[in-house]
Amino acid sequence: MPYPLDAAAVRSWCGLALEALGRERERIDAINVYPVADGDTGTNLYLTLESAARAVEAAFDGHASAGTAPRLADAIGAMAHGALIGARGNSGTIVAQLLRGMTEVLAGADGSADALRRALRRAAASTYEAVAHPVEGTLLTVATAAADAAERAAGGTAGAAEIARAAHEGARSALKETPGQLAVLGRAGVVDAGGCGLVALLGALADALSGEVSVTPVAVRADAPLPEAAGCEAAAREAADDCREPGGPAFEVIYLLEAEDAAVARLRTRLDALGDSLVVVGGDGLWNVHVHVDDAGAAVEAGIEAGRPYRIAITHFGGAARVKEPALAARAVVAVVPGPGLAGLCTEAGATVVAVRPGEPPASGELVQAIRQAHAREVMLLPNDPELRHTAAAAAEQARTEGVRVALIPTRSAVQGIAALAVHEPGRSFDEDAVAMTSAAGATRYAELAVAERQSWTMAGVCQAGDVLGLIDGDVAVIGSDLTRIAMTVLDRMLSAGGEMVTLVLGAQAPASLGERLERHVRERHLAVDTVVYDGGQYAAPLLIGVE
Repeated sequence: MPYPLDAAAVRSWCGLALEALGRERERIDAINVYPVADGDTGTNLYLTLESAARAVEAAFDGHASAGTAPRLADAIGAMAHGALIGARGNSGTIVAQLLRGMTEVLAGADGSADALRRALRRAAASTYEAVAHPVEGTLLTVATAAADAAERAAGGTAGAAEIARAAHEGARSALKETPGQLAVLGRAGVVDAGGCGLVALLGALADALSGEVSVTPVAVRADAPLPEAAGCEAAAREAADDCREPGGPAFEVIYLLEAEDAAVARLRTRLDALGDSLVVVGGDGLWNVHVHVDDAGAAVEAGIEAGRPYRIAITHFGGAARVKEPALAARAVVAVVPGPGLAGLCTEAGATVVAVRPGEPPASGELVQAIRQAHAREVMLLPNDPELRHTAAAAAEQARTEGVRVALIPTRSAVQGIAALAVHEPGRSFDEDAVAMTSAAGATRYAELAVAERQSWTMAGVCQAGDVLGLIDGDVAVIGSDLTRIAMTVLDRMLSAGGEMVTLVLGAQAPASLGERLERHVRERHLAVDTVVYDGGQYAAPLLIGVE
């Protein structure tokens, strides 16, 4: 018995889509050759839909607490918003925009067959609007074919379930044609991975509306495999050299951005000049930005000029050349850092970076995804925050179940992470490298300068709002009003116990002359102590100090 297109159907759709993508994730990853053959399209789509499903469940929970029932607009809006804030990779970002396009129609509609037809058409159009340079033979082509099939099926007695099924079949047919539309797919003998994920998404919608499976948040169906070119995985491996694209950008940069429409338009232009695979989706002040570039720092700085970027993720593709089946690196480093300055520093050192804003720690799923994107058999995980130890431990455990050997290095500050990264040596054995990085972190005493937000009791006495706090090893040791004087006092206390190297990381709000004055202070007061200064950028504390 067909079900109406309502909030319950959206909830079911999310669950079925998540189940389908979970089943097919590894195979979609295996046929991922465009735009970058980094083997993560299936994983990215799964994580995007996982975020969407969580948002829908939260909407239902909120209405249940209020004693009300969610409307179609509530559920589809939550699904689109969840996908937007959780979008991963090129395909995940495009799917987030596709769902937003559907929401633009369904939020004010009655869930009729005609509304679904119009929603699918708007969804397809919105994907082309999001991509700077649309390419046929991709998810965009499959989405358009689905909308065309829905148009042909509309009219007469066709209900929403029939429209959804027609869209699914149209997408399946279009997917089979993608190797003939995009040369890199033809050479590898595979269909488009993003389009393959969209087929799974539309199949889940058709199942949710047709009544072929029970309308529940969790699917039980386990058949209906996705279409693929015969022998695609073997052919892809044989075509690896043909799929090589010399000189491609070295980094993938993704972040959420709070910005006005006019600023985003300027951002698109700037990022388009920096790299390729540019996708900017969203609206109403919140955007998801995805681009492949050689200069990751410039891409992040462009976001800072446009508005407030956060949840910044920078992934190194393992070199400028991009290949079909990238060999797993022997070992990689994943680091959590505050601010784009440190993100750029750690990225240049070869780490996969998860950049965070104050008060917005990453979830374990974000760390797991970063570990996956590192594409290594062994990973050194640097949480760089004592509050993240449980989150990082959970991520490490999950990655181990997926066959990745993970060492959780107990770094409590970004300066300890810098010290650990400096001694990382992939040529050593895993255990020796973990011990060396742990030792380097442990030998680095750390301090931080912060500004008190309210009156509070501390280990150094009572502080007032606006006071400068000097924290050593996590505890308030000094309270004052002048940032530079507090910094000097903290340095003197730390160096009284000895030290050979001082690391200073300056935040965006630090005085322009602070680094120079502190370097001179160390040189004059503490002989034979070297000082290195880094720019931490926005979101970093005014000053981070490390003493080794």
